[in-house]
Amino acid sequence: MSKASVEDIKLASNDLRGQIAEQFADTSLSHVPDDSNILLKFHGSYQQDDRDKRAELSKQKLDKAWSFMIRSKMPGGRITAKQYLIHDDLCTKAMGNLRLTNRQGIQLHGVLKGGLKEVIHNVCHSGLSTMGACGDVVRNTMGPAAPIKDAVHADAQTLTEEISQRFLWRSTAYADIWLDGEKVDPEWIQAPDVAPAVRAATTAPEGEDPIYGKVYLPRKFKMAVAIQPSNDVDLWSQDVSFIPHIINSAVEGYTITVGGGFGMSHGQLSTRPFLAQPLFYVKRAHVVDATEAIVTTQRDHGNRVERKNARMKYTVQTMGIEAFRAEVQRRLPDIETFPAKELRFDTVEDHLCWHEQGDGKLYCAVYVSMGRIADKENGPQYRSAFAELARTLDLPYIITPNTNVIIADIAPDQKAAVDAILAKHGVVHSDEMTRARKVAHACVALPTCGLSLSESERVLPGIMDKIDPVLRELGMENEPILFRMTGCPNGCGRPYNADFGFVGRAPNKYAMFVGGSVRGDRLAGLEFKSVLGEDIPGKVREFLEAFKSERTNGEIFADWFARTRTTGEAPTPEQFHIELAERAAKLAGEKVGAAES
Repeated sequence: MSKASVEDIKLASNDLRGQIAEQFADTSLSHVPDDSNILLKFHGSYQQDDRDKRAELSKQKLDKAWSFMIRSKMPGGRITAKQYLIHDDLCTKAMGNLRLTNRQGIQLHGVLKGGLKEVIHNVCHSGLSTMGACGDVVRNTMGPAAPIKDAVHADAQTLTEEISQRFLWRSTAYADIWLDGEKVDPEWIQAPDVAPAVRAATTAPEGEDPIYGKVYLPRKFKMAVAIQPSNDVDLWSQDVSFIPHIINSAVEGYTITVGGGFGMSHGQLSTRPFLAQPLFYVKRAHVVDATEAIVTTQRDHGNRVERKNARMKYTVQTMGIEAFRAEVQRRLPDIETFPAKELRFDTVEDHLCWHEQGDGKLYCAVYVSMGRIADKENGPQYRSAFAELARTLDLPYIITPNTNVIIADIAPDQKAAVDAILAKHGVVHSDEMTRARKVAHACVALPTCGLSLSESERVLPGIMDKIDPVLRELGMENEPILFRMTGCPNGCGRPYNADFGFVGRAPNKYAMFVGGSVRGDRLAGLEFKSVLGEDIPGKVREFLEAFKSERTNGEIFADWFARTRTTGEAPTPEQFHIELAERAAKLAGEKVGAAES
């Protein structure tokens, strides 16, 4: 890692240019230094290496197998057939497949240094962008995946695009480096005009970018729009979320929540997941301006000394929600805010298979195992199927927050053709899967993620192969139970609000968290500090058997756990770093001491 701090690197970067252009022009370099890698994130790319090859290359005293991940940014997960086919073609310059993300984007892994500029150039000319898909800025804005044709869903998608436009960073470095100075705007609508009084109260103290200034945000910033009762975007895990309030089938305004986020470090009690909290309600015309006030409050008050505590969740906790709200309101002169509306959500799941859109057309949500679009040996030929559908039917796609694909705007007379193409390539509908399998998710992890401590994407399907028979044996194949896995405690797979979350600690060893909710509205607790991968199904079985014997009529796993496994006030830092048995013993001792006194 560079000896300079990330804040110093940003400040000295000449508006995110650094030496990126010179280093990518130098064909003698197989990779770039750490400071350039930090800046590359703002452009939508991470430098990585193939960790499956590290040991052998090191033994031969050879350099790492360097490559780059590039991430496309698409508000609400929307992508046309033409744009998809461009990505399909570009993946031949990567690992030969596409990875859908749980932020509704697309990643290409394994792009060599000499090919990165061409990939970014082609993504931009497709009408999308990689700009701001990573880095200390507002990332891809998520939105409801289902393409329901009503005013509420239309406004939710419009809001994702308005936010994406408002928070694109302003430097010309991106165009200068990757597009030879050509200005290519994404095909998103323009954000509404900024209220002058709001901009005066929120503008950065220095730099040409009025929102980000010269040092941008303290850390990444994630936002999502959710329509009740579907929480497919996992709103409680976001820095900021927006929930529309509907009057006479139209959106009057949005309730805004703040301060969610899941990253932590094993054993460090100063780090932990947080769920978002209600901030206020604001009328529709003022939502984007209110968001600017929130983002700039984090810009000015976030921790720039310790990056482990730099996310807005810590700013909200440090300031307190009332002080945070007051500071945001101070930046909104002449804009009235109101108490947040009551919220009610029922699940983070996708609605898979066939559904009506409401305009006479259909959509089909197709399950994609772990979001990896590849032609799998002796398995589904996802890549061939989606490419053929795009070429022959020219239908738009939507990437869902659970890394599945929605084929949208299907005319009724096209339904048979869609089914035939999927069947031709071995892509089956999810009807026969357990409900838990349909929503189980893992982050990418090995071999490309440099932070991963253990496998995730490559092992969770096999673990679910062993859990599925247990679910069927116990008559729970249709129970809503959420399983998630991530290769490290940064939590990209969002394990900390799952019914069962598995977090990598070391090769084939996982911290096991239990007690979140399929609604996404409760945090789990650490049950076992370290469990071998092969022991996970047995541990899960113990909980499922207890659930079967103790549940009340109609009770789901999340509600049973909350009713029967109360171990003290939660959440607390210890909940995520100390095993349940130790926490329970401590709690029992405190109760005895209190009774004796």
